[in-house]
Amino acid sequence: MHMRNGADKHEMENYKMSVKELKDFAAHIRIATLEAIGTLGHGHVGGCLSICDVLAVLYAGEMIIDAKNPDWEDRDWLVVSKGHAGPAVYATLALKGYFDKDVLSTLNCGGTTLPSHCDRTKTPGIDMTAGSLGQGLSAAAGIALGLQKKGKKNYVYCIVGDGESQEGQIWEAVLFAPQKKLNNLICFIDDNKQQLDGYTSDIMNVEDMEKKFGSFNWFVQSIDGHDLEQISSAIHKAKESGKAAAIILNTKKGMGADFAMNRPDNHHMHVDMKDIKFAIAKLESTL
Repeated sequence: MHMRNGADKHEMENYKMSVKELKDFAAHIRIATLEAIGTLGHGHVGGCLSICDVLAVLYAGEMIIDAKNPDWEDRDWLVVSKGHAGPAVYATLALKGYFDKDVLSTLNCGGTTLPSHCDRTKTPGIDMTAGSLGQGLSAAAGIALGLQKKGKKNYVYCIVGDGESQEGQIWEAVLFAPQKKLNNLICFIDDNKQQLDGYTSDIMNVEDMEKKFGSFNWFVQSIDGHDLEQISSAIHKAKESGKAAAIILNTKKGMGADFAMNRPDNHHMHVDMKDIKFAIAKLESTL
Protein backbone atom coordinates (compact mmCIF):
# COMPACT_ATOMS: atom_id res chain seq x y z
CA MET A 1 0.00 0.00 0.00
CA HIS A 2 1.28 3.43 -0.87
CA MET A 3 1.77 6.00 1.87
CA ARG A 4 1.44 9.74 1.67
CA ASN A 5 1.79 12.72 3.98
CA GLY A 6 -0.70 12.73 6.82
CA ALA A 7 -2.30 9.50 5.61
CA ASP A 8 -0.75 6.95 7.97
CA LYS A 9 -3.64 6.79 10.43
CA HIS A 10 -6.15 6.51 7.57
CA GLU A 11 -4.18 3.69 5.93
CA MET A 12 -4.37 1.68 9.14
CA GLU A 13 -8.15 1.89 9.50
CA ASN A 14 -8.75 -0.76 6.85
CA TYR A 15 -6.99 -3.40 8.95
CA LYS A 16 -8.96 -2.70 12.09
CA MET A 17 -12.50 -3.42 10.93
CA SER A 18 -13.71 -7.01 11.11
CA VAL A 19 -16.06 -8.57 8.57
CA LYS A 20 -18.88 -8.36 11.12
CA GLU A 21 -18.23 -4.66 11.64
CA LEU A 22 -18.22 -4.13 7.88
CA LYS A 23 -21.55 -5.94 7.57
CA ASP A 24 -22.97 -3.84 10.39
CA PHE A 25 -21.73 -0.66 8.69
CA ALA A 26 -23.41 -1.68 5.42
CA ALA A 27 -26.63 -2.38 7.32
CA HIS A 28 -26.47 1.04 9.00
CA ILE A 29 -26.00 2.68 5.60
CA ARG A 30 -29.09 0.90 4.29
CA ILE A 31 -31.09 1.84 7.40
CA ALA A 32 -30.13 5.52 7.16
CA THR A 33 -30.87 5.54 3.43
CA LEU A 34 -34.30 4.01 3.95
CA GLU A 35 -35.08 6.43 6.76
CA ALA A 36 -34.23 9.41 4.55
CA ILE A 37 -36.20 8.19 1.55
CA GLY A 38 -39.06 7.13 3.83
CA THR A 39 -39.27 10.63 5.30
CA LEU A 40 -39.43 12.09 1.80
CA GLY A 41 -41.95 9.47 0.65
CA HIS A 42 -40.28 8.58 -2.64
CA GLY A 43 -36.84 8.14 -4.15
CA HIS A 44 -34.32 5.96 -5.94
CA VAL A 45 -34.58 3.08 -3.50
CA GLY A 46 -33.32 0.27 -5.73
CA GLY A 47 -30.13 1.83 -7.06
CA CYS A 48 -29.22 3.26 -3.66
CA LEU A 49 -29.44 -0.05 -1.86
CA SER A 50 -27.45 -1.96 -4.47
CA ILE A 51 -24.28 0.08 -3.78
CA CYS A 52 -24.35 0.15 0.03
CA ASP A 53 -21.83 -2.67 0.35
CA VAL A 54 -19.19 -1.07 -1.85
CA LEU A 55 -19.74 2.22 -0.01
CA ALA A 56 -19.23 0.41 3.30
CA VAL A 57 -15.90 -1.04 2.19
CA LEU A 58 -14.67 2.25 0.73
CA TYR A 59 -15.58 4.40 3.71
CA ALA A 60 -14.71 1.85 6.38
CA GLY A 61 -11.02 2.36 5.69
CA GLU A 62 -10.22 1.58 2.07
CA MET A 63 -10.43 5.22 1.03
CA ILE A 64 -8.05 7.67 2.64
CA ILE A 65 -10.32 10.50 3.82
CA ASP A 66 -10.75 13.04 6.59
CA ALA A 67 -14.35 13.87 7.51
CA LYS A 68 -13.21 16.98 9.35
CA ASN A 69 -11.39 18.20 6.25
CA PRO A 70 -13.43 17.09 3.20
CA ASP A 71 -11.22 19.04 0.78
CA TRP A 72 -7.95 17.62 2.10
CA GLU A 73 -5.68 17.50 -0.94
CA ASP A 74 -4.27 14.06 -0.09
CA ARG A 75 -7.67 12.39 0.17
CA ASP A 76 -8.94 9.70 -2.18
CA TRP A 77 -11.78 10.79 -4.45
CA LEU A 78 -15.15 9.18 -5.14
CA VAL A 79 -17.17 10.06 -8.23
CA VAL A 80 -20.67 8.57 -8.15
CA SER A 81 -21.55 8.67 -11.83
CA LYS A 82 -24.99 7.18 -11.10
CA GLY A 83 -25.78 10.35 -9.19
CA HIS A 84 -29.34 9.35 -8.36
CA ALA A 85 -27.82 7.01 -5.75
CA GLY A 86 -26.88 10.13 -3.78
CA PRO A 87 -29.05 9.26 -0.76
CA ALA A 88 -26.91 6.18 -0.06
CA VAL A 89 -23.77 8.30 -0.30
CA TYR A 90 -25.28 10.94 2.01
CA ALA A 91 -26.16 8.25 4.55
CA THR A 92 -22.57 7.02 4.45
CA LEU A 93 -21.13 10.51 4.81
CA ALA A 94 -23.41 11.26 7.77
CA LEU A 95 -22.39 8.03 9.50
CA LYS A 96 -18.73 8.97 8.95
CA GLY A 97 -19.26 12.38 10.54
CA TYR A 98 -19.14 14.70 7.54
CA PHE A 99 -22.37 16.28 8.77
CA ASP A 100 -25.06 15.65 11.38
CA LYS A 101 -27.22 12.60 10.74
CA ASP A 102 -30.35 14.72 11.35
CA VAL A 103 -29.66 16.50 8.04
CA LEU A 104 -30.67 13.28 6.22
CA SER A 105 -34.33 14.07 6.99
CA THR A 106 -34.07 17.13 4.69
CA LEU A 107 -33.31 14.98 1.62
CA ASN A 108 -34.50 16.73 -1.56
CA CYS A 109 -36.48 19.35 0.38
CA GLY A 110 -36.35 23.09 -0.25
CA GLY A 111 -33.09 24.63 0.92
CA THR A 112 -31.47 21.27 1.64
CA THR A 113 -27.79 20.53 1.30
CA LEU A 114 -28.79 17.03 0.13
CA PRO A 115 -30.33 17.24 -3.36
CA SER A 116 -31.64 14.10 -5.04
CA HIS A 117 -28.44 13.84 -7.11
CA CYS A 118 -24.90 14.41 -5.84
CA ASP A 119 -23.76 18.06 -5.93
CA ARG A 120 -20.24 18.99 -4.81
CA THR A 121 -21.27 22.61 -4.24
CA LYS A 122 -23.88 21.66 -1.64
CA THR A 123 -22.79 18.59 0.29
CA PRO A 124 -19.61 18.17 2.38
CA GLY A 125 -17.75 15.07 1.19
CA ILE A 126 -19.13 15.00 -2.35
CA ASP A 127 -16.14 15.21 -4.69
CA MET A 128 -17.93 15.57 -8.02
CA THR A 129 -21.38 16.69 -9.12
CA ALA A 130 -23.31 14.03 -11.02
CA GLY A 131 -26.70 13.49 -12.55
CA SER A 132 -26.26 13.48 -16.31
CA LEU A 133 -25.70 9.77 -16.72
CA GLY A 134 -22.63 8.64 -18.62
CA GLN A 135 -20.43 11.59 -17.69
CA GLY A 136 -19.00 10.51 -14.35
CA LEU A 137 -16.33 8.15 -15.63
CA SER A 138 -14.95 10.89 -17.88
CA ALA A 139 -14.80 13.21 -14.89
CA ALA A 140 -13.10 10.55 -12.79
CA ALA A 141 -10.53 9.89 -15.52
CA GLY A 142 -9.82 13.61 -15.79
CA ILE A 143 -9.37 13.90 -12.03
CA ALA A 144 -7.06 10.87 -12.01
CA LEU A 145 -4.96 12.35 -14.82
CA GLY A 146 -4.77 15.71 -13.08
CA LEU A 147 -3.62 14.12 -9.84
CA GLN A 148 -0.95 12.14 -11.68
CA LYS A 149 0.35 15.27 -13.37
CA LYS A 150 0.63 16.90 -9.95
CA GLY A 151 2.64 13.93 -8.70
CA LYS A 152 -0.12 12.92 -6.28
CA LYS A 153 -0.75 9.33 -5.17
CA ASN A 154 -4.46 9.72 -4.50
CA TYR A 155 -6.80 7.06 -5.84
CA VAL A 156 -9.94 8.00 -7.73
CA TYR A 157 -12.91 5.65 -7.41
CA CYS A 158 -15.95 5.84 -9.67
CA ILE A 159 -19.30 4.06 -9.40
CA VAL A 160 -21.06 3.58 -12.73
CA GLY A 161 -24.51 2.09 -13.33
CA ASP A 162 -25.10 -0.75 -15.75
CA GLY A 163 -27.91 1.20 -17.44
CA GLU A 164 -25.73 4.26 -17.98
CA SER A 165 -23.10 1.99 -19.51
CA GLN A 166 -25.26 2.17 -22.62
CA GLU A 167 -23.98 5.75 -23.02
CA GLY A 168 -21.24 6.23 -25.59
CA GLN A 169 -19.28 8.59 -23.35
CA ILE A 170 -18.63 5.75 -20.92
CA TRP A 171 -16.73 3.90 -23.60
CA GLU A 172 -14.78 6.98 -24.62
CA ALA A 173 -13.53 7.15 -21.04
CA VAL A 174 -12.83 3.40 -21.08
CA LEU A 175 -10.62 3.99 -24.13
CA PHE A 176 -8.94 7.02 -22.56
CA ALA A 177 -7.87 5.60 -19.18
CA PRO A 178 -5.43 2.88 -20.38
CA GLN A 179 -4.00 5.23 -23.01
CA LYS A 180 -3.07 7.64 -20.21
CA LYS A 181 -1.95 4.80 -17.91
CA LEU A 182 -4.35 5.81 -15.15
CA ASN A 183 -3.36 3.19 -12.59
CA ASN A 184 -4.88 5.41 -9.90
CA LEU A 185 -8.41 4.93 -11.29
CA ILE A 186 -10.74 2.16 -10.08
CA CYS A 187 -14.20 1.93 -11.63
CA PHE A 188 -17.02 -0.07 -10.07
CA ILE A 189 -19.88 -1.10 -12.35
CA ASP A 190 -23.07 -1.61 -10.37
CA ASP A 191 -24.45 -4.46 -12.46
CA ASN A 192 -27.87 -4.81 -10.85
CA LYS A 193 -29.45 -5.75 -14.21
CA GLN A 194 -32.12 -3.03 -14.07
CA GLN A 195 -32.62 0.58 -15.12
CA LEU A 196 -35.43 3.13 -15.15
CA ASP A 197 -37.55 1.44 -17.82
CA GLY A 198 -36.93 -2.20 -16.96
CA TYR A 199 -34.21 -4.79 -17.36
CA THR A 200 -31.00 -3.77 -19.13
CA SER A 201 -31.01 -6.97 -21.17
CA ASP A 202 -34.35 -5.95 -22.70
CA ILE A 203 -33.56 -2.28 -23.30
CA MET A 204 -29.94 -2.25 -24.51
CA ASN A 205 -27.94 -5.29 -23.57
CA VAL A 206 -24.31 -4.36 -22.92
CA GLU A 207 -23.45 -8.07 -22.98
CA ASP A 208 -20.24 -9.23 -21.25
CA MET A 209 -18.72 -6.13 -19.63
CA GLU A 210 -15.83 -8.13 -18.23
CA LYS A 211 -14.69 -8.99 -21.75
CA LYS A 212 -15.41 -5.49 -23.03
CA PHE A 213 -13.34 -3.70 -20.40
CA GLY A 214 -10.61 -6.29 -20.82
CA SER A 215 -10.48 -5.67 -24.57
CA PHE A 216 -9.71 -2.01 -23.81
CA ASN A 217 -6.73 -3.14 -21.69
CA TRP A 218 -8.26 -2.58 -18.25
CA PHE A 219 -7.56 -4.90 -15.33
CA VAL A 220 -10.99 -6.45 -14.78
CA GLN A 221 -12.62 -8.49 -12.04
CA SER A 222 -16.21 -9.67 -11.72
CA ILE A 223 -17.38 -10.31 -8.16
CA ASP A 224 -20.39 -10.62 -5.87
CA GLY A 225 -21.14 -6.96 -5.21
CA HIS A 226 -22.71 -7.75 -1.85
CA ASP A 227 -19.76 -9.77 -0.52
CA LEU A 228 -17.70 -7.34 1.53
CA GLU A 229 -14.61 -9.54 1.60
CA GLN A 230 -14.68 -9.96 -2.17
CA ILE A 231 -15.00 -6.20 -2.66
CA SER A 232 -12.06 -5.49 -0.37
CA SER A 233 -9.91 -8.17 -1.99
CA ALA A 234 -10.77 -6.93 -5.49
CA ILE A 235 -9.70 -3.39 -4.60
CA HIS A 236 -6.35 -4.61 -3.32
CA LYS A 237 -5.78 -6.66 -6.49
CA ALA A 238 -6.75 -3.64 -8.60
CA LYS A 239 -4.15 -1.48 -6.84
CA GLU A 240 -1.48 -4.10 -7.45
CA SER A 241 -2.32 -4.45 -11.17
CA GLY A 242 -0.61 -1.27 -12.33
CA LYS A 243 -3.54 -0.54 -14.65
CA ALA A 244 -6.81 1.31 -14.75
CA ALA A 245 -9.08 -1.21 -13.06
CA ALA A 246 -12.73 -2.17 -13.41
CA ILE A 247 -14.59 -4.15 -10.77
CA ILE A 248 -17.94 -5.45 -11.94
CA LEU A 249 -20.27 -5.71 -8.97
CA ASN A 250 -22.95 -8.32 -9.53
CA THR A 251 -25.70 -6.86 -7.37
CA LYS A 252 -29.44 -6.91 -6.77
CA LYS A 253 -31.42 -3.72 -7.11
CA GLY A 254 -33.10 -2.95 -3.80
CA MET A 255 -30.85 -5.31 -1.82
CA GLY A 256 -31.80 -5.25 1.85
CA ALA A 257 -35.43 -4.20 1.40
CA ASP A 258 -37.79 -6.96 0.31
CA PHE A 259 -40.43 -4.49 -0.89
CA ALA A 260 -37.99 -3.05 -3.43
CA MET A 261 -36.47 -6.25 -4.80
CA ASN A 262 -37.50 -8.37 -7.77
CA ARG A 263 -39.83 -5.81 -9.30
CA PRO A 264 -39.47 -3.83 -12.53
CA ASP A 265 -40.53 -0.47 -11.07
CA ASN A 266 -37.92 -0.09 -8.33
CA HIS A 267 -35.83 2.66 -9.93
CA HIS A 268 -37.68 5.69 -8.52
CA MET A 269 -40.65 4.68 -6.43
CA HIS A 270 -43.13 5.91 -3.87
CA VAL A 271 -42.69 4.18 -0.54
CA ASP A 272 -45.02 3.18 2.26
CA MET A 273 -43.71 3.78 5.78
CA LYS A 274 -44.96 0.34 6.83
CA ASP A 275 -42.65 -1.23 4.23
CA ILE A 276 -39.80 1.05 5.26
CA LYS A 277 -40.18 0.19 8.96
CA PHE A 278 -40.40 -3.52 8.21
CA ALA A 279 -37.22 -3.39 6.11
CA ILE A 280 -35.39 -1.40 8.79
CA ALA A 281 -36.47 -3.81 11.52
CA LYS A 282 -35.18 -6.72 9.47
CA LEU A 283 -31.83 -4.98 8.95
CA GLU A 284 -31.60 -4.09 12.63
CA SER A 285 -32.08 -7.75 13.55
CA THR A 286 -28.76 -8.53 11.85
CA LEU A 287 -26.79 -6.10 14.01
